[in-house]
This record gives sequence, C-alpha cells and structure tokens, in this order.
Amino acid sequence: MFDDFFIRALIAGIGIAIVTGPLGCLVIWRRLSYFGDTLSHSALLGVTLAYAFSINISLSVFIISGIVALTLLSLQKRTKLAGDSLLGLLAHSTLAIGLVLIGFLSSIRFDLMGLLFGDILAVTIEDIFIIWFGGLIILGILYYIWKSIFAATVNYDLAAAEGMKPDVSNFIFTLLLVGVIAISLKMIGALLITGLLLIPAATARSLSNNPFQMVILSILIGIVSVMIGLFSSLEFNTASGPSIIVAGLVLFILSLIPFKRSSALQR
Repeated sequence: MFDDFFIRALIAGIGIAIVTGPLGCLVIWRRLSYFGDTLSHSALLGVTLAYAFSINISLSVFIISGIVALTLLSLQKRTKLAGDSLLGLLAHSTLAIGLVLIGFLSSIRFDLMGLLFGDILAVTIEDIFIIWFGGLIILGILYYIWKSIFAATVNYDLAAAEGMKPDVSNFIFTLLLVGVIAISLKMIGALLITGLLLIPAATARSLSNNPFQMVILSILIGIVSVMIGLFSSLEFNTASGPSIIVAGLVLFILSLIPFKRSSALQR
C-alpha cells in the first residue's frame, strides 16, 4: 500500500490534469503558450507577497497574475511594442521582482526550489479541496463560454458578427488561465505549470482527428503523465514536478512515431 502523502499527490495531480487538458488545447489553438509562461512567472511574485502579508497563496497568485494580465492588455493599447516583447518584459520583470523581494524577507523561510519546481508530494487535504473545487468552477465557466471562445479561435470576426462577444470570452479565458495557475502552483511550480498546460495538449494534437477528441486525449495524457511522473519520482527519488513534465515529454515523443492518420487539426 502507498502512503497517504502519495495518494493525496495522485488525487491532486489528476485534478490538475483534468483542468489543464481543455485549457491547454485552447492555449495551443490560440498560440498563447508564451502568455501562459508569463502568467506562471508572475506567480512567484504572488507567492512572495502571500508570505509577506500572511494571506492565502492561491488567492495572492490569482490577484497578481490577474493584474499582470490586465497590465498586458493595457500596454498593448498604449505602446507600439509587439506582443511577444511585452510578454517577455512582464515575464522576466515579475520573476525578478519576486526573487528580489525574497531577498528582503530574510525573516521568512522560503523553499525556493519548491516554489519554482513544485512539491506535489507535500499537498494537504486543503490543497486537494482547492484544486478540485476551484477546478470544477473553472471547467464550469469554460463550458459556459466554450462556444464563444472556440468560435473566436476559429474566426474572430465571424464570432463578433454572430453576437458571441468574443472580447468578453477572451477576458474570461484569461482569468481561467490565471485561476489554474493559482491552484496548481504548489504542486507543479512556477516554472513548470506551462509545461503541464502545453505538453499533454501538444501530444493529443498529434493523435486526434477533431477538437473534441483532442480535449479528451489531452486530459487522459495529462493524467497518465501525472501517474507515471509520481511513480517514477517515488521509485528513483527524483523531484515530483519535473518528473511529471518529463513523463509528458516522453509521451509526446512517442506520439511522433509515424503512423497513418488524418488530423483536421494539422496545419
């Protein structure tokens, strides 16, 4: 039998994989991988402020990452810089500010490696509740806006003409990304969250024939990655978060083995 901490890690990891699956597909379809990376980098600043002011980490990360997302939208309108330049500026700036603040808070003990790369084996019952309850809310909202956000992904102008309010859906989708980063930071780490969003979805894209199939496969591949990563972490005494990402990478490489398929998603 496995110890309680391992069972908790499995439950938490599976919950995260279920949420990151459909969101990851949208991130890939909409080419927002760098945007997700920027939000995850800003999460470290949120964690630092949570420790400094003794507030809930997930709430602090959600607030800071949300501010960063809104700042990006504002800068896109106020400057002539390209989107990728703004993303790079915000990603590295928020990460650096977070690390500098950690240096000032010498009276508070930080597990920096845990913040950057996660420690899913240290999850508590409270963490599991946050993941599953928050995840269900995120999935419920995503289901509600799915038609609009998917239509805007395919053809923004057509979605607007049909009265689907793609701008509102895009804003809500941004907040959902912020939310999934906030609930999964402790388990996967600030530098690896984007990997769990992207790698299962990228693997599913190689194997699927339609969007619905890609979403389902992305969830299943994410769950398998979590399970393989956790078992290998326990067996070989490696870091749990990176082990999950490596497991996902192996599955992605295996998905590239040539076989006959016809994918509507390939471009």
